[in-house]
Amino acid sequence: MSDVISDYQKWKQQGDDLRAKAKQAMETRYRELLTEAARIADEYRGDFGSSLKLPPSVAVFRYKAHAKSKAKKTTKQKTQSQPDTPAEKPSPQLAAIQKRLAAAKSKLEAARAAGKPTRPLEDKIYEIEDELRLANHPN
Repeated sequence: MSDVISDYQKWKQQGDDLRAKAKQAMETRYRELLTEAARIADEYRGDFGSSLKLPPSVAVFRYKAHAKSKAKKTTKQKTQSQPDTPAEKPSPQLAAIQKRLAAAKSKLEAARAAGKPTRPLEDKIYEIEDELRLANHPN
């Protein structure tokens, strides 16, 4: 009986080792592919003067992180979007700008999912973000 248990424990340990090696190999391959894609896109932009469009399947790709990672991400976003004084409510002007920004971002995601050009929407989001920064820090 103890032979079966020890065999199982050895098998389990080998599986854990293989899993760790596979995880590391996949992460390395993923980084290599992204680096190569970025290099090709940069070379294409330099040679032809325009940027490559992502295929729709890649444009809508979303990596779903685990709940722990997601919780950390939302915590960071909340702290960044809050004004300097947390007890104070944002002004109606800031609230309106933030609402416009959220609407523009949702339009951008919809355009990406549909495979439509996103440059005008990205520009609009950039302008709204600038407006938001200026409204947060008046000088």
